[in-house]
Amino acid sequence: MATTVKYGDIGKSVGDLLGRDYPVGTVKLDVTTKTPNGVSFTVNGSQESKTGVISGELKAKYADHKNGLTVTNTWNTKNVLSAQVELENKVAKGLKLDINASLLPAVGQKAAKVGINYKQPGVFTRGTVDLFKGPSFTGDIVFGHEGFLLGADVGYDVLNGNITRYSTAFGYSAPQYAVALHATNGLSVYSASFFHRVNPDVEVGAKATWDSKTPNAPVALELGSKYFLDKDTFVKAKIDNGGRLGLGYTQRLRPGVKVSLGGSFDTTRLNESAHKLGISLVLEN
Repeated sequence: MATTVKYGDIGKSVGDLLGRDYPVGTVKLDVTTKTPNGVSFTVNGSQESKTGVISGELKAKYADHKNGLTVTNTWNTKNVLSAQVELENKVAKGLKLDINASLLPAVGQKAAKVGINYKQPGVFTRGTVDLFKGPSFTGDIVFGHEGFLLGADVGYDVLNGNITRYSTAFGYSAPQYAVALHATNGLSVYSASFFHRVNPDVEVGAKATWDSKTPNAPVALELGSKYFLDKDTFVKAKIDNGGRLGLGYTQRLRPGVKVSLGGSFDTTRLNESAHKLGISLVLEN
């Protein structure tokens, strides 16, 4: 029996198809270098086309796979310092402990979260306690059997004794296709999605969403596809019922160098400046 996916990965295949590889309205650069002893350094930056604001992050990560230890430190252009320590499969098989802390020195703002993940064939559960907000607890659990997935997610304010959020999801995954149903925002927003790998070169998918709390709300529908031109190049396209068309082109220029071009076009206002373009460059050694 395969290991069950985490709650956020139910419907991930169609989410990636519709959401990834569209660097719209921004210019992005990601550079990652790795050392032989398990240390990696990453610098990423982006500039918003509309505002011209540049943001970025410097990350150093050490991974000791033998002992299940991962330590990550980051510093971004908002002057937020953060550190994360993960310990996996050391205390018990399938158990992962996670401590994440951050500090904004300019105002002394602090944050700290303690998390625990446990996965076994047929079940994947996670829990996180935010020590400075509430404190509050968030948790989810997924049960899986022969491709079927059933999960639930909940948030709880410990201080006030209130449930802050809850949702549920159901999915089925096969080698060539996947379907998912979600009920989020306190079971008030419903979505259904499917993903189909038609052949090794073609993928298609769609998602429909309905908000029951919005009077006379129409169903939001989005359809997307992906086509591999060759082993290093693919193109993507998506369109929704609002007339917004997304196009993407991604190519691996050589090992460790990948470029993506993206565009978003409002087909209901073709003669207006309602369109966005973007580019992303990823470099890895």
